[in-house]
Amino acid sequence: MQIIIGFFLALIIADLAYRAHSLNISGAIAASVVGTIVFGFGGLSWAILLMIFFITSSGLSRMFKKRKQGLDEKFSKGHERDAGQVFGNGGLATAFVLLHALYPESTIGWVGFAAALAAVNADTWATELGVLNPTPPRMITDLRKRVEKGTSGGVSLFGTFASLFGAAVIALPAALFTADWSLFLLITFSGLAGSLFDSLLGATVQAMYYCPTDKKETEKHPLHTCGTETVHIRGWKWLDNDWVNFACGAFGVVTALLLKGVF
Repeated sequence: MQIIIGFFLALIIADLAYRAHSLNISGAIAASVVGTIVFGFGGLSWAILLMIFFITSSGLSRMFKKRKQGLDEKFSKGHERDAGQVFGNGGLATAFVLLHALYPESTIGWVGFAAALAAVNADTWATELGVLNPTPPRMITDLRKRVEKGTSGGVSLFGTFASLFGAAVIALPAALFTADWSLFLLITFSGLAGSLFDSLLGATVQAMYYCPTDKKETEKHPLHTCGTETVHIRGWKWLDNDWVNFACGAFGVVTALLLKGVF
């Protein structure tokens, strides 16, 4: 019965997100699958964490639009999330819900779920709010080098604090639901670590392209915003932004589980 209820709730939320242009059709279908599993096999507390991530990340993507004008030419996709983005951000967390269903007595499922969401939420907050930094960011691999806002691998003090708060937004209810306050620091730190790892991948091995018409670096491929075919200039071609997001969550999970094992 819980799975059936979860299915219909997920459909309703995905439909609302589709109508609000937060998801496209493939993203709505993927979100329905993720929502059904999270609520059906996890329950209300798990669904609340997922909704906090989705609502805050979708809301931030709509804020400060004027300040973010012109940056869409850099990012691989727009604000309407597709299936790749949904699974890239939520796929790993969903896997930990299924792990919890198999081993309900273990805390690994909850810690992994919360850490994965904290990492991708931290990255989203850093991306969406980092553009408000008054000065251009610096490349994470060379902090002396200034880069354009929106550049993959660029970090700033403002964006780092935004990332920290994004992780804490997930960590707080994760600790509240379990009455284990050690989880707050654990999940917050792990989320921040995952976000910084995302930036490191963006600066080194993420696939990046170049638009010869606009003479700008971009994640978009095969066509830039202007319609020009983009040229691969660095990184692994298969490692697009969706896989980087997945790796961000995975690094957050590994960090959390290692720290939990240590402490």
